[in-house]
Amino acid sequence: MDQPKYRAFLSYSHRDAKWAEWLHRGLESYRPPKILIGTSTARGPVPRRLAPIFRDREELASATDLGTVINDALQQSGCQIVICSPQAAKSRWVNEEIISFKRLGREDRIFCLIVAGEPNATDQPGQAEQECFPPALRFRIGADGQLSDARTEPIAADARPGKDGKQAAKLKLIAGVLGVGYDALRRREQQRRNRRLFALTCAALAGMVVTSGLAGYALIQRAAAQRQTARAEAESETAKQTTNFLVDLFRISDPSEARGNSVTAREMLDKGAHRIDSELAHQPAIQATLMDTVGTVYMGLGLYKEARPLLDRAVEQRRQVAAPDPTPLSASLTHLGELQTLQANFDAGEKSYREAIARESTLPDTPQNRAALARTVHGLGEVLERQGRYADAEQSFRKALALQRQALGPAHADVARTLQDLAKVIDESGNPKEAIPVMRQALDMQRQLNGSQPDPGLAETINDLGVLLYESGNYDEAEKLYVEAIAMKHRLLGENHPEIALTLENLARVLQNKGDLAGAEARYREALAMQRRTLGDVHPDVANTLNNIAFVQYDRGDRQGAVATERESLQVYHKLFAGDHPEVARIENRIGFWLTEAGQYPEAEQDLQDALAMRRRLFGEQHPDVAGSLDHLAILQLARGQNPEALASARDAVAIFSSALSPTHWKTAVGECAEGAALAGLGHYADAESLLRHGLGILNKDPDAPTAYRSLGEHYLAQLHRREARAQAGRGSAAAIVTVQPAAAGGPVLP
Repeated sequence: MDQPKYRAFLSYSHRDAKWAEWLHRGLESYRPPKILIGTSTARGPVPRRLAPIFRDREELASATDLGTVINDALQQSGCQIVICSPQAAKSRWVNEEIISFKRLGREDRIFCLIVAGEPNATDQPGQAEQECFPPALRFRIGADGQLSDARTEPIAADARPGKDGKQAAKLKLIAGVLGVGYDALRRREQQRRNRRLFALTCAALAGMVVTSGLAGYALIQRAAAQRQTARAEAESETAKQTTNFLVDLFRISDPSEARGNSVTAREMLDKGAHRIDSELAHQPAIQATLMDTVGTVYMGLGLYKEARPLLDRAVEQRRQVAAPDPTPLSASLTHLGELQTLQANFDAGEKSYREAIARESTLPDTPQNRAALARTVHGLGEVLERQGRYADAEQSFRKALALQRQALGPAHADVARTLQDLAKVIDESGNPKEAIPVMRQALDMQRQLNGSQPDPGLAETINDLGVLLYESGNYDEAEKLYVEAIAMKHRLLGENHPEIALTLENLARVLQNKGDLAGAEARYREALAMQRRTLGDVHPDVANTLNNIAFVQYDRGDRQGAVATERESLQVYHKLFAGDHPEVARIENRIGFWLTEAGQYPEAEQDLQDALAMRRRLFGEQHPDVAGSLDHLAILQLARGQNPEALASARDAVAIFSSALSPTHWKTAVGECAEGAALAGLGHYADAESLLRHGLGILNKDPDAPTAYRSLGEHYLAQLHRREARAQAGRGSAAAIVTVQPAAAGGPVLP
């Protein structure tokens, strides 16, 4: 149907007439952003307005079928929107309208707005009365035109409290009807809204002061005279509405999507953060809510220093405010744990997450509470992963997955995200073959949920499967996935966005491993320019891209340029993180290795020792990153002829990697080769050869092992044979200095 008479047909129970009236008015009054008008989509060109939307206004209680008017309207409607509630689920006419629309072959154009009840509640014993999806939504139409036994997953926006919210849910429906990406529409709508909000901010905050004062006065009067209870309760409700208004006012960006300083209302956010202190001192509950909100927005923008005091105080204040509902404190603890993890304060982050989990575990076992607990358990998995506790992280992700499947059903965006992170931690544990099927499962679910529509979660999962395939050596399939992800992100995000830059980097990495160094560097520099335009010069993504460019320079043989670029990356990290941070240690460790190869031993030792000390402060003694530093330190000590010291460093590295990963992991094998070289330098040739051959065998078989370490292992073995020959001939010294063989293309990627 090229030009439908109606943009959408609105199906609802007449008990939900108020919701239908609100939605009908909101859809017909909506004007798409000018930049999108005329854009070609699966629904046709984006129009200047969504009207008309069909909404019947008469009961059908006396009818025996839908009637000519309704059937004609269904046939002439581009989409169908179903308002879902327990009343709608029981409505014969809502169900018939859905079946009739599906019979037209437009099942993929049905969108749902959940306003009450629970989706798929009939699957839970004793919960059937809470079902909000009519049967025709939950099952597919068979070839005979009747409902079959095949289940389907409706595309739903959720207007219930604590879910999408009314405005976001409405915008999701509009995105579906227009056939455009929700994020692109939300971003355009946010820009339009920000322009209006900025003009209203001063007046709104002034009104808040007056309203909050009235609410506070009413509460004091209630304490002084019980006769005024009714009035005090009314004023208390006013204060509650003030809170909701201010929360909406300051939610100027989506913390889960925003990156960098590109939000146009940043100045308003800073002023709002200041006014929380100056104008809400006597309203601790409202103050804590706004501290948490603004702190979370700052965190989403990468402004960790600005976020930390707000989130710290939100937690402290919510501890002090006596509240019957523990969920606000749990939410603040979760946000604080996320920030502490980003700041590499892992012990504190774990503590915050575990306290939030303990509190949430005491709440009634409802789907909503179970979903909230799953999010917090997922966050704990992330901090455990950052600590290198991969087995514990995997256990946490699997627990979150079980909770999500119980609360959200087998196919849900949150379930797909947890599968995605589970695959990553399985890969980090050294099991890439087991990780790839899990990531494919996540991608299949995202494709099932989104169909042909672009979606940020789908694009990210396509990218992450590409990463795993790249790591397994399947460069061709990885490249195809990256190209698909970039195209989808362009549709969602426009020409310039940090997420596009991240996938450009992954594509560059594939080109680099295929030997196309010029193409790789071009993609990296394209990503870097995009990041600097959107994020500024001081951002973690900028630092990481500089690091990747350094690897290309290293592969080209420009070690001096590679070290210089790595130091530029290091400067960005130092500006971002005043104290210890894993990325700072990672860069210093790599610079130390490259300087060792260049024969600049004193400077190399300084970087390597700094990195080792920082990692021990961050992680303790048994973390894989500590072992990575010990390996590089052992290689330097071998180059300087410090064989006893090298032997101790290498053995410590082997012990840590064997425990954290496995005795046969390629990273363990690097330590074995260094240990063998040290034994050779001390004259223990038989033991040295056994270790070198074993370690080199692992490095030669594992495609993930960088070429630099294989070349180094081969050099150590050849040098052992030369020593043995000299010893047998009575010439030379068993303690001759071991030099570092210049590495071939493919720089080291030890942590």
